[in-house]
Amino acid sequence: MSVIPVDFRASHAHFHAESARTRSVTELGASLYVPASRLDLAQIAQGQKPLPVRSLIFCTEDALHERDLEPALHRLAALLPELETGSALRFIRPRNPAVLRRLLRMEGIQQIHGFVLPKIGPRSLGDWLRVWDDRYDHWLMPVLETPETFDRRQMEVLRDGLEDSGLREQVLCLRIGGNDLLNLLGIRRSRGATVYDTPLRSVIADLVCVFHPAGYTLSAPVFERLDMPEVLVREVEADLQHGLLGKTAIHPTQIPVIEECYRVSREDYEMASAVLRPDAAAVFKLRGTFCEPATHQRWAAGILERARVFGVAG
Repeated sequence: MSVIPVDFRASHAHFHAESARTRSVTELGASLYVPASRLDLAQIAQGQKPLPVRSLIFCTEDALHERDLEPALHRLAALLPELETGSALRFIRPRNPAVLRRLLRMEGIQQIHGFVLPKIGPRSLGDWLRVWDDRYDHWLMPVLETPETFDRRQMEVLRDGLEDSGLREQVLCLRIGGNDLLNLLGIRRSRGATVYDTPLRSVIADLVCVFHPAGYTLSAPVFERLDMPEVLVREVEADLQHGLLGKTAIHPTQIPVIEECYRVSREDYEMASAVLRPDAAAVFKLRGTFCEPATHQRWAAGILERARVFGVAG
């Protein structure tokens, strides 16, 4: 996986771990994965590369060969004490619980906003919990990418396990590991196909139905083609229709494409504003559409949050 990062916009306010609970998952935008072995990791992490990123994920898992793990961890250990506050959100994806334990003991780890925990399932959750240390109030983003992800009942068990763990307030979102799941099926999407043209369509729908009613947010899986922005647009539109935000990006050129799709249409903005007005009627019609605040309130709040972060189109 080859990845690079971004120039950070001043409008993205500081996102210290201490104030993280006041922040929105929407502010992740398109999260850019960066192998932690990169020679320019420090420049990327410090925002010295002109790239349009809102959130960075420094990866020590699938983006690295096993032989590159130790150099990557040494690079992170050298970087963390020098890491300055910036406008991009910064996360680390540990390779396994043992690596997470090492990271949590590193000087300067409080400068990281959280961790992306790979291959989370009902059976592996306990392994991560045994090494977890929440003294710095880090965010967690577990990744759903194991065989259990295909089993709705197992995902319900995982949901209940997260509730029982006491980590509910620290789970910023759950990430869907699309390529890992397709690999388990022995499938790679063809050119021109979105993830919704594969068997993962029903899997994603199930995950939404299991986790969204419980108050968890799901992020969208990576789109691996770098030369088909029109297909990426189709996939992001389908992501949004499934309620997924915070799509994983593997190259900076994908970020503007994804985040342009996150802009809110003028019609949706006006409708959401009308639904959330204190004096809104119980039922009303706007732009030829039936609106009922009692049933459209959560959608409307999400639309206005996207508009706050990404703006309104047109």
